[in-house]
Amino acid sequence: MAITAEEQYYRTEVAYKNFLKDPEKLKYRENWLVYIDEFRAAYRLDPSGTLAAAALYMSGELYKELYKRSFKSSDKKQAIDLFQRLLKRFPTSNYRRKAESALKAFSKTRGAKSSVKKEAVKKSSSEKARVIKTKVRKEVFRRSKQAYKANRMKKSWQEKSWQERKTRLVEKSQPKYKPPIISPYINADTTIMNLRFWSNPNYTRIVVDANQDTSYTYRLLKKDSSANKPHRLYVDFDNSQLGKNIKKIIPINDDLLIDARASQYQTDSVRVVVDIKSFGTYKIFSLRNPFRTIIDVWGGDNNYRYASVPFQNRKFDVKKPEHKKTKSKSLKTEKNEGDVLKIKPSDIAKSLALGVRRIVIDPGHGGKDAGAVGYNKRILEKNIVLSIGKRLARKIRRNLGCEVIMTRSTDRFLSLEERTAIANTKNADLFISIHTNAHPKRSAYGIETYFLNLATDDEAIRVAARENATSRKNISDLQTILQDLMQNAKINESSRLAAHIQKSLYRQMKKKYSKIKNKGVKQAPFYVLLGAQMPSVLVETSFISNKRECQRLTNATYQERLCDAIVNGIRKYIKEMNPTALLRLHPGGSG
Repeated sequence: MAITAEEQYYRTEVAYKNFLKDPEKLKYRENWLVYIDEFRAAYRLDPSGTLAAAALYMSGELYKELYKRSFKSSDKKQAIDLFQRLLKRFPTSNYRRKAESALKAFSKTRGAKSSVKKEAVKKSSSEKARVIKTKVRKEVFRRSKQAYKANRMKKSWQEKSWQERKTRLVEKSQPKYKPPIISPYINADTTIMNLRFWSNPNYTRIVVDANQDTSYTYRLLKKDSSANKPHRLYVDFDNSQLGKNIKKIIPINDDLLIDARASQYQTDSVRVVVDIKSFGTYKIFSLRNPFRTIIDVWGGDNNYRYASVPFQNRKFDVKKPEHKKTKSKSLKTEKNEGDVLKIKPSDIAKSLALGVRRIVIDPGHGGKDAGAVGYNKRILEKNIVLSIGKRLARKIRRNLGCEVIMTRSTDRFLSLEERTAIANTKNADLFISIHTNAHPKRSAYGIETYFLNLATDDEAIRVAARENATSRKNISDLQTILQDLMQNAKINESSRLAAHIQKSLYRQMKKKYSKIKNKGVKQAPFYVLLGAQMPSVLVETSFISNKRECQRLTNATYQERLCDAIVNGIRKYIKEMNPTALLRLHPGGSG
């Protein structure tokens, strides 16, 4: 199957990031040329596509980095040519400023070299005298510094009592454990307000809520059979106190954890302890606005997915049919996060053949979180995306035969970390978060699809900051810890799913409506996608802040066509991952 330009670009980008982590490979020129050729191939596949400018820029950027190591004028020339081509071919691209900055850096380097040569000629006559004079001064300074240090140490030792010296010696002889300190935020008097959790047999997410930011340390303790204590993971929150109404012990009792408990460990420190039955790995990270600390724990097989288990070993929840005279529907039209979907075993077998059995649809915002306000002030994002989400769920059930779980089917508030936890604990195979875009400039319009990764431009950071309900600075802070959090993320699969959905949205909506802009597939650190253990995307369906698109978003036909396009994108993703799956599900269909 022919690869698309988007797939080529994202595949190369992931490989290039891994390449940068290997100092040995960075030494060899031919390794750099491999990734340059791959980025140029992404450009050649679609020279006018949404990622063409990005591919050109990355080719030039790699030549620039190679020049820093090789000092070959040919590498420098190639970099300059690629940056100039980008400016000429894509004058309005987000990469224009980056290319201009790179070209300016090259011109400064040339100017600096010529000035250095002139100065060298002028100073050559007096260089020897200056060197001798400098050496004499350094020697005088060194001797005076040694004498000063010796005199000061002597006085200091005489002034200290024997008891003080003895105390210092005792303290030095007792090595202390220094746990890792996580302090990306400003310390203040913090109150630990609440403990929450979600779990399934192979995954548990615990959230510790606080009223404001604080730093913390954590440590994993081994099992102590003599004291009858299990494996324990503790997190100490600095400069903190326990809330008055907090439930101090939360029973969990799943396959991984016994419970989570909070206590006032010291006068200015709160300790949260997780008692462990068994586990494979864990991750701890914090989010802001409001401040909360997330503890994710996975079982020994943390890659557990329904779709990856051999067919004969797969397990799934099927309720026995009730013996009633009334006919029961095989699928529900709506689904809350706690419900078990009633579907027939034959439908499950068909879905399992897809490799995508269960899809979680996440209508963004809700309840007290209205999301973006429309061009018409009465139109709110939370209501629009809920309507789209319900339509999308019905179409996926009917057209793809997959089970669908909605994170919310009413106007209620859900935290961002809870949405991902629902997808993980329900063992979803895909996670699709539905949103509408917004911009201070009312003229902004278009459709774009995101997947979790480091942000590549200011616009992506702006969108992520808005959807995360936080500041751009907090997004920058988050990017420093994102690399570790994404180690098990399905980045390649997510980028493919995003590419199929975005392409389908643009092509199908363009046939029916004028002024449909393809803003492309983008990447950014969205809170709602953090920790998702399945391919996951966030779809910005249209700009609710734009007059034309706000009117369209309230139209039922427009919503239906958006959903048709998203379903078509999912279908193409499934077909790419398992070409015969759709033929088995819909014999004789076109797929």
